[in-house]
Amino acid sequence: MVIGVCKIILSIDEAFSLKEKRHILKSIIERLKSRYNASVAEVDLNDAWKNAVIGVACVSNETKHADSMMSNIVNFVESDGRAFLVDYSTEIIHTD
Repeated sequence: MVIGVCKIILSIDEAFSLKEKRHILKSIIERLKSRYNASVAEVDLNDAWKNAVIGVACVSNETKHADSMMSNIVNFVESDGRAFLVDYSTEIIHTD
């Protein structure tokens, strides 16, 4: 089993309140879940208006597939336009 994990740090310049931030994040997270069938959640900076950290995880039977999925997710978030991708990190975990 192969587990792909990605941590994405975002800056949301359009948000001027937590309500606006949550609206934008909820939309991005739901689109990621439906498009890529991955687990996605806001994992840090929950009370910051302009910044967010989302975590993404997927399970696969091939390293190449998990790596490709993480790459596609990062590209999707980067091209979305509602949030600026500040940084990201990915990790592939192999289990027996």
